[in-house]
Amino acid sequence: MNFNLANFQSIWNTEEKEEVLKSKSQLLVDLKGEPGKNCGGFCKFCYFRKVDRSNVTPFGCKNCTYQIGCEYCTYSIREINGDFLPLPLALQQVQSALLFQSYKKVNITGGGDISFYPDLIPLCEYIGNMGLRIHLGYTSGKGFKDLETAKALVDAGVDEVTFSVFSTDPEMRREWLNDRNARVSLKCLQYFCENCEVHCAVIVIPGVNDGEVLNKTLSDLVDWGAKGVILMRFANTTEQGLILKNAPILEGITPHTLEEFKSIVREAHENFGDSIRVTGTPLYDPVTKAPFAITYHEHILERLRDKVEAEATIITGRVAYPFLRKVFQDTPVNIVKVNKDIADLITGEDLKGVDLRELKDTVFIPPLALVHDRVAEEILNRDGGDRMVLRGVDRLTLDGELSGTLTEEEVLEFEKRAFNELIEKINIFGKRGSP
Repeated sequence: MNFNLANFQSIWNTEEKEEVLKSKSQLLVDLKGEPGKNCGGFCKFCYFRKVDRSNVTPFGCKNCTYQIGCEYCTYSIREINGDFLPLPLALQQVQSALLFQSYKKVNITGGGDISFYPDLIPLCEYIGNMGLRIHLGYTSGKGFKDLETAKALVDAGVDEVTFSVFSTDPEMRREWLNDRNARVSLKCLQYFCENCEVHCAVIVIPGVNDGEVLNKTLSDLVDWGAKGVILMRFANTTEQGLILKNAPILEGITPHTLEEFKSIVREAHENFGDSIRVTGTPLYDPVTKAPFAITYHEHILERLRDKVEAEATIITGRVAYPFLRKVFQDTPVNIVKVNKDIADLITGEDLKGVDLRELKDTVFIPPLALVHDRVAEEILNRDGGDRMVLRGVDRLTLDGELSGTLTEEEVLEFEKRAFNELIEKINIFGKRGSP
């Protein structure tokens, strides 16, 4: 894929993607493939560019059992998937899944850009003939050879597309996306917008496709009929999320600060929000106020705080830190941040920088933190302590990728359930004060 994973609130593994899609009656079909290999060549800003795949060391994660390293934290996190699946194996995924559950839609995705999947039209025709609708998940369109391809996909049953745009300027796409058929891919995008529900993604790079270039892109997407666009902050340092030892991706580029990026999202919403749903990641959603929409509602926070009965420490990243501090204000729970923007991209190296004097007897780390449980315990008890180290709730909030299809009420309900679950864990495992 050509989108920059470091911009997301979390890196989902396949099981988590499937759970989210199941709730929407969507079946995930993973065509595999690898960035740079099955996508027509790396985009300049691709998260996986410069990654050394010959020297693979597992991070460790919640999926590991007794030893450090599993399929996810060793290979999937690096998108080491091998070539695209042959068509018979892709069809087998669909057939096997339908034996156990009914679905309304099939979401076709992969580690490579699915517009380069050689059998994409036959695959969609097969799925469409089963009466299922089709969502093309994250494509840049670089592999579409002509407009007839888009028409054939729509005719086969594609009614939803997630499209990585970057810019609607063909010359800019040719340079930055390595898009040799830039005008064709944009024509396909326009056709999809006119005939499908299209959600677009724009990775925003300072001095390249922000400012007036971004305004022109958003204006074009509105004219074409796109339903939504997610702006994604470009990451260029380890602290911003480049955990695969490949920073910087682009020399001489200083990404927007979190506040600068939030202002870009807000301005885009103010200018175009009446015609297209604008969200951002790692923040924010101007409509729902996600992530952490509950921090805008003091009466909800007061009810949550009243439920906290034990003390604990929550370790998080820089994006979530101010929100979590507000949620747990005036409670026995303290929040400690590491030098990493995205909490789910925290590694063992980040935990080594934590001041152990700030930690209480019970410590919660992000569930998707890329560190083995045993290693996290050793790092956070290296002063001879006996702290209990646990993983928190899988998802406390929603980033713009998910919140962009929800209402404020739906986001608030999600967050209230998640924080109630976290507080319940705190009360069970945290240390209670003297009666």
